[in-house]
Amino acid sequence: MAEEVISGSGSSGREGEINVRVGLTSRDSLDSRWVFPGEDDSEIEDNGDGDDDLPNRAAVDSEDEDNQEHRLIRTEPRVDSFDVEALEVHGAHRSDYEDLGIARRIIHALQTLGVVFGDVGTSPLYTFSVMFSKAPIKGDEDVIGALSLVLYTLLLVPLVKYVLIVLWANDDGEGGTFALYSLICRHAKVSLLPNQLPSDTRISNFILKLPSPELERSLKIKERLEASLTLKKLLLMLVLAGTSMVIADGVVTPAMSVMSAVGGLKVGVAAIEQDEVVMISVTFLVILFSVQKFGTSQVGLAVGPALFIWFCSLAGIGIYNLIKYDSSVLRAFNPVHIYLYFKRNSVNAWYALGGCLLCATGSEAMFADLCYFSVRSIQLTFVFLVLPCLLLGYLGQAAYLTGNLNGAEKHPFFLSIPSGIFWPVLLIANIAALIASRAMTTATFSCIKQSSNLGCFPRLKIIHTSKRFMGQIYIPVINWFLLVGCLVLVCSMSSINEIGNAYGIAELGVMMMTTILVMIVMLLIWRLNIIIVLSFVVFFLGLELTFFSSVLWSVTDGSWVILVFAVIMFVIMYIWNYGSKLKYETEVERKLPMDLMREIGCNLGTIRAPGIGLLYNELAKGVPAIFGHFITTLPAIHSMVIFVCIKYVPVPVVPQNERFFFRRVCPKSYHLFRCIARYGYKDVRKENHQAFEQLLIESLEKFIRREAQQRQLESDGDEDADSEEDTSFSRVLVDPNGSVYSLGVPLLAEFRGSSNSISEASISEEVNPNSPSSPSISDAEHSLERELSFIRQAKESGVVYLLGHGDIRARKDSWFIKKLVINYFYAFLRKNCRRGIANLSVPHSHLIQVGMTYMV
Repeated sequence: MAEEVISGSGSSGREGEINVRVGLTSRDSLDSRWVFPGEDDSEIEDNGDGDDDLPNRAAVDSEDEDNQEHRLIRTEPRVDSFDVEALEVHGAHRSDYEDLGIARRIIHALQTLGVVFGDVGTSPLYTFSVMFSKAPIKGDEDVIGALSLVLYTLLLVPLVKYVLIVLWANDDGEGGTFALYSLICRHAKVSLLPNQLPSDTRISNFILKLPSPELERSLKIKERLEASLTLKKLLLMLVLAGTSMVIADGVVTPAMSVMSAVGGLKVGVAAIEQDEVVMISVTFLVILFSVQKFGTSQVGLAVGPALFIWFCSLAGIGIYNLIKYDSSVLRAFNPVHIYLYFKRNSVNAWYALGGCLLCATGSEAMFADLCYFSVRSIQLTFVFLVLPCLLLGYLGQAAYLTGNLNGAEKHPFFLSIPSGIFWPVLLIANIAALIASRAMTTATFSCIKQSSNLGCFPRLKIIHTSKRFMGQIYIPVINWFLLVGCLVLVCSMSSINEIGNAYGIAELGVMMMTTILVMIVMLLIWRLNIIIVLSFVVFFLGLELTFFSSVLWSVTDGSWVILVFAVIMFVIMYIWNYGSKLKYETEVERKLPMDLMREIGCNLGTIRAPGIGLLYNELAKGVPAIFGHFITTLPAIHSMVIFVCIKYVPVPVVPQNERFFFRRVCPKSYHLFRCIARYGYKDVRKENHQAFEQLLIESLEKFIRREAQQRQLESDGDEDADSEEDTSFSRVLVDPNGSVYSLGVPLLAEFRGSSNSISEASISEEVNPNSPSSPSISDAEHSLERELSFIRQAKESGVVYLLGHGDIRARKDSWFIKKLVINYFYAFLRKNCRRGIANLSVPHSHLIQVGMTYMV
């Protein structure tokens, strides 16, 4: 059926999008944790009694939630009660990696090789050739000096910085620049999108430390970050710059790896020209990006053994060359040779730094690909397999070069291969190059998904390629976009040296952003000694700036293209974040006041037709202005309306039993509810609308039951519902199984009998619903049953999705730049991004849309 679009007064007929992303993802929360009393189960919120004539203190949304007093208690282990409804996605938390058997661990290790280490593993193909093109070899000492520079770069950047330090700065198993930003946002309110709620801190993954004297420096940094809008913007710009460099890295990595591997044909077949190398590289790249859709697990398992053979080949060839040519190259482990190398070559040695950095390419991929595998598996694989093989590979090439200085510096790796195994190694090298290209491609997918979920990138179609490991994704649009970028780069830069320089620019850009963000994590979250933090920043940032100065000096040779590409991606992300922020702030300012809602009455000034209306909006609290267009434009409104807000919080995974956060809007007779469906940036949304509706209604019924149980605890049994507004508000704890516990409330002791002391009432004691009833309890039970019956009847009448499309336009008196950004660039991105309802298979007959334009 055709989609029904209704335009109200002042609305725009142009269709917009609402961020509708819903899903059923299970995660067992089996560990005990610290939570806030009375708010342990995040499906409910302090909403009061909800009686028909109850004042808005209890029945209406509270806007001063921050002023409530909290204290922490320890809860028992929690069990996910929605696991049955989790459909095909079970055990989505990262603990799956810890439950693997021996056979699965071996397979997992092969997948780790095939996905994470392909980039750094193929660096011996081109590192020395790029270095010596900038600083030609004059003697054996130059080879030793260049080797020493490569060895210590390899040890300091991938090993010390990333494997031993940066990998631990993950956000519950998520890596990358946006995972670092999310981790910082969790500990300080630095997000520029003002849709955070105090309830977000009550998610079990949202772990905060209690204030103590040891946190004084951390708290000062937190206060400074939260108070300064300039620092917030600067932090966001650093994150966007790092992410744009990751995307640029995803373009240049396949081009560099494949071109260098195919270039080995020129060694084996003298008749091969550079044009043929380019054409073969283009063919390989098309094949590479075409198989991305099969997923990380399948492709990683298929190519993992090939990469294992590649690393063994590196080590074997290296040992062979050390024995045959010159084992004295082991002197390169003495760092004094680096000083001598710079002393002999001066400026040329500084130019060679850009090529030397290529040995550390793929370091950022290890961190960004952390969502696919565990920290420990990456660390152990790198230390015990990848690093030794790389060291032996570089040592073997240097040993060969000391005895073959004439012309060998152009293709040192392929020339150092023994003639008897040249073609098998060339084949393995090309396979490894294709694998290396996937490392940054998968890292790019992960970073874009994180940035999209945190409101910094337009919504795109994301395909989850694994039912067991939820972090494994595929983004078709980005996949083909990267392919086009690679083809343009390969065809426009036929020289490995030019591509290598562009490679260094992209890699160093994201490395420097990571160093700065990890510094903030060290100060704010890890709370390390300031000397340790300064040592880390000064050493690694100084090292990276030195490398960056080298590659930036050669930017005019064509590698400026990658900088332009990164700038374009940065502008796209910044415009999207800026427009989203303006749109959200405008909707908050124009939300309907609660006084108006009470004045128009429970019928909302129109006819209430049987059924449930799910009104999607982006407000975390308050009645959206678009609702006013619905009740004034439509001839009737549903008997029950639920304001659904899909909200992303800065944690990777929100447990299923904490997914929905319900509140009552207005008194009970209005039958208005708010449901905030909270998702982490790693959550999977992969269900049809019937499953979502069923889970939503079940959660709403549980909320109403627990609300009624809470009212019983707050009542002394002698007062009727009308007198509850004069009763002091108490707090209770409701466990996931529906049991209600007291938190030291005297009213509970009076209710259970005067013989029990207040201290006895303070002990957690489950409420028995079959206890001797009083008239008030009987009335409360009847009221509960009537409301539950009303919900079931409304559900049987049907569920309709009410989508409010809110667009923004710049005012006529705005600056020209603002008009250009909002009216054209941001509008273009919203028009072409993923529609909010795309994640739900909602029939058009169940869909009503209303457009509204805000002037900002």
